[in-house]
Amino acid sequence: MKTTMVIPSYWAREKSVGWKQGDDIYDHPAPIDSEGTLFRTVQSIKKLKDKDFQLVIIAVATTEDIEKQVEKKIANIIKLSNPGVEILLFGSSHLKQIHKLLIDEGKKKYADILQLQGYSNIRNLCIFIPHILGSETAVLIDDDEVFEDPEFMLKAKEFVGKNINGKTVNAVAGYYLQPDGDYHVKKPFRKWMKYWDKYDRMNEAFDKIIGTEPRLKETPFVFGGNMIIHKNLFTVVPFDPKISRGEDIDFLINAKMFGFSFLLDNQLSIKHLPPSKAHPVWMQLREDIYRFVYERAKIEKQKEAEGMIKVYPENFDPYPGCFLKKDLEEKIKKSSKLLSEEYLAKGDEQGSAEALNNIAIAKTEATPKYDAFQSFCKFQKQWKEFMLFTSEKKIQGQIKNIICKKI
Repeated sequence: MKTTMVIPSYWAREKSVGWKQGDDIYDHPAPIDSEGTLFRTVQSIKKLKDKDFQLVIIAVATTEDIEKQVEKKIANIIKLSNPGVEILLFGSSHLKQIHKLLIDEGKKKYADILQLQGYSNIRNLCIFIPHILGSETAVLIDDDEVFEDPEFMLKAKEFVGKNINGKTVNAVAGYYLQPDGDYHVKKPFRKWMKYWDKYDRMNEAFDKIIGTEPRLKETPFVFGGNMIIHKNLFTVVPFDPKISRGEDIDFLINAKMFGFSFLLDNQLSIKHLPPSKAHPVWMQLREDIYRFVYERAKIEKQKEAEGMIKVYPENFDPYPGCFLKKDLEEKIKKSSKLLSEEYLAKGDEQGSAEALNNIAIAKTEATPKYDAFQSFCKFQKQWKEFMLFTSEKKIQGQIKNIICKKI
């Protein structure tokens, strides 16, 4: 079974410059003049017993201004590393060539599908590239993780694509170990979290799915940096580019809508060592509001369709299901007010105002002005056609040559 591991690596402007208006926003991109975390991740591959896979690093820049620098930075990291597997680099220079090829073929509508901005678009490249390389399985890993289990790839390949208990396993989710080696999320409780009980519900879900037998089971959550996806799924269902973050769980929802199984393996872990988030709490809450309001809208707008299965918030309990129900507005209102009061007590009037603004945003900007379900179904149809088109020997070969080209 040919396998491709894909690791997106996010980079920002120099430390002295920082974020500029118009730059893309990611959780913790590394400044281009810093060491970053990618080298550590790639080096940890040495620990793996099974190295029968290709590795592709996707170079993601927060701004077009540094795209060439980012490609050079990652190319240098690849040269310095020696993990014992073939490594390919994919960046904006490769994407531009693919866009030109598709446009020359009269397929501009397909060129628009592939983008190097936003989490979902980057995840779609994480499954498109393995497709072009002829892989049956895509292994999605992030650049702020390290492999500690020598058997990781053996476990990753063990079930995906196979028939287990009469059902085909289309995708397998692993999970994260925190720096202390535990899978629980440890965040100090603050009053505003009384109604926004995200971490408590996450840990409840983790205990229910990760902390119990059997080893493989249906899961309401997945982790974007530890996903194994079979081509039967990734050639049919894409990540939804309309969601700004939380694209991993959203992909799980999409997969279930199209009748695909997604199981969690409670022996498939990876150590997660993320840098601290620089964004203020009101902004982190706002990002959650955008994702949950959008996902709930997509679920609520479902219609009967051939080959599709209706899903419900309860299918994703305890997390994220608890944020996809009718009381979401009430949760947002109460949590935002308490957070606003917390900022005010510290003398931060701007933070207080931004927290309160989340209530209005949930009802306006965050709420799709279109049918989120129909919008995704339209994109899914395009994706499926695109996968078929790029399966043709000639076009697949041309794109593969671009991807395998050294910079």
